[in-house]
Amino acid sequence: MTSWTGSGPTGSRHADMSNHAGTVCHIKAADRQFLLTAPVGMLGFGLPDPGLRWWNGVLRTEAEMTKDDLCYLSAHKALEAFRARTLSPVELLQAVIDRAAEVEPQVNALTYTHYDTAMEAARRAEARYAKGEATGALEGLPVGIKDESDIAGLPTSGGSLIQKDYVAETTSPVNERILAEGAVVHARTATPEFSSAGVTWSRLWGVTRNPWNPEFTPGGSSGGSAASLASGTSTLASGSDIGGSIRIPASTCGIVGYKPPYGRNPEEPPFNMDFYCHNGPLARNVRDAILLQNVMCGPHPKDIATLRPKLVLPTDYAPIRGMKIALSRDLSVFEVDREVERNTLAAADVFRALGATVTEVDLDWPENCLQQSIDYLVHIFGSYIAEMLDEHADEMTSYARHIAELAATTTARGYIETLNTAGQMYNSLGPILEDYDLLICPTLAVSAVPADFDSTTGTVEINGKPVDPFLGWVMTTPFNMLSRLPVLSVPSGFAANGVPTGLQIVGRSYSDADVFRAGIAYETELGGWIGDGAARP
Repeated sequence: MTSWTGSGPTGSRHADMSNHAGTVCHIKAADRQFLLTAPVGMLGFGLPDPGLRWWNGVLRTEAEMTKDDLCYLSAHKALEAFRARTLSPVELLQAVIDRAAEVEPQVNALTYTHYDTAMEAARRAEARYAKGEATGALEGLPVGIKDESDIAGLPTSGGSLIQKDYVAETTSPVNERILAEGAVVHARTATPEFSSAGVTWSRLWGVTRNPWNPEFTPGGSSGGSAASLASGTSTLASGSDIGGSIRIPASTCGIVGYKPPYGRNPEEPPFNMDFYCHNGPLARNVRDAILLQNVMCGPHPKDIATLRPKLVLPTDYAPIRGMKIALSRDLSVFEVDREVERNTLAAADVFRALGATVTEVDLDWPENCLQQSIDYLVHIFGSYIAEMLDEHADEMTSYARHIAELAATTTARGYIETLNTAGQMYNSLGPILEDYDLLICPTLAVSAVPADFDSTTGTVEINGKPVDPFLGWVMTTPFNMLSRLPVLSVPSGFAANGVPTGLQIVGRSYSDADVFRAGIAYETELGGWIGDGAARP
């Protein structure tokens, strides 16, 4: 049972999930039946792809395809269709724009839109494909860019009233790479103010809602990116993760999110020097996440922390038969909702069916590790925001102001303690990862909290026990403390409220390919998830 109270920008709310029960859907996965918890009336994963033959407004499919089908088309299949000239980048972009007109009044995933310039870029991409010219890795794909990283000449708000008039003079390193590979940036995606919350609402842009159930949050801080993907208003999207900000929304929106190891993808100063901080991709399937990750990745001349050489991930991997996987239901320190736990165990059974050995382990992490991660974030990130308090406190959201004010209470000694705690955690996990290839665990301890949840005034209870309202319901932050570990979040099922749940696949330090190998095997066994004919909001 999960319950919460809170007062956000649209008023107070209290919910109690104790009276809700999921149903068990039998879903064909390869040659066996997989049990997946899903809400009543929800389509399961694994429905067949209808194929595509759409060119110049003409449908050429065995099964009828609508514009909404185009909005959920995977990035790699869209690229195949562009090259085969069975789909035009202009038609895909128009379908995405039309979809946004339909769903954005409710979802509110996008901030600034750039449809006119995006359409010009789509037409240029269309011409390149028509002439058989060389194209970039993302040529013609509508990519949502989180509204915190810069693109020269365009506004970037960071979700803050303080930055409502800011227009960037330079382009962030990851955005340079995305644009250089031909992406069509049609929109910026919503974020909480300064990316400082696990939900996505701000005084500037209002409340972003979960496409599966608008009463709930799409997560944060990359909530707009995840909600856009889930609602069909982007084909790929960028994110950043300082405490789970890619993986939290990936879980709540039923998509894929990747936190690469520290240094794998470039970042701007000063946060390129903060080992909690990572840029990474969000996508509707694992191969699409690899596509965007390969574009983002690699050393950058303006980021000394980026790793050499560039790692290019394959999209095809050997089966995982014989892999040894460690399982933790609670990371030793979290109270976990029963629905989340049930879906996690069901996911573990999928890996077993694929020939992997899955064994529960005890991490024996210190009880205060979550508080230590919060202390670190307050000390570094809160201090960064605190520079604006004197001039702009009245313009800030409650949660951004709170973390900024807490920064005054931190000390250098406390910072050292957070590092000692991270070392203690790896002293336990490191030897486990010598014996096992991967660790799997829930992404969140609950499916989601309300869309307008405010951690400064609200409360969260899981199984009748109060947890920290800021990060006590997310199980991502320990892997920002242990930031050299790659982590892929993939869907694990649904809760009774209709909101997806997620599974983290954690690899050994800098062993990116291992998590993608497991992720693709898991996704393939289930037949895929959101989009391409599978379940959709």
